Amino acid sequence: SLTAVSLVFALFELNPAPFCMLDEVDAPLDEANVGRFCDLVKERSAEVQFIFITHNKRTMQLGEQLTGVTMHEPGVSRLVSVDVEQAIELAAV
Repeated sequence: SLTAVSLVFALFELNPAPFCMLDEVDAPLDEANVGRFCDLVKERSAEVQFIFITHNKRTMQLGEQLTGVTMHEPGVSRLVSVDVEQAIELAAV
């Protein structure tokens, strides 16, 4: 799995794009490889904006903006957005 992710990053080196969307690419990775994946994202985020779907808390820590979907009752979804920087400021109060 990390090999496939590395291939995607290599393609971005050859043909850069303004953003990259990744859907749960970290799900099959063990903790050590999640760390490697996060390092790749940090390294490339200076040139590429990342939009990724994840359930991994470590990967979520990379985000500046988190958006989640919750379901309080069957069939009714609710969208929740959090600006991480603003949340940190509010938590410090």
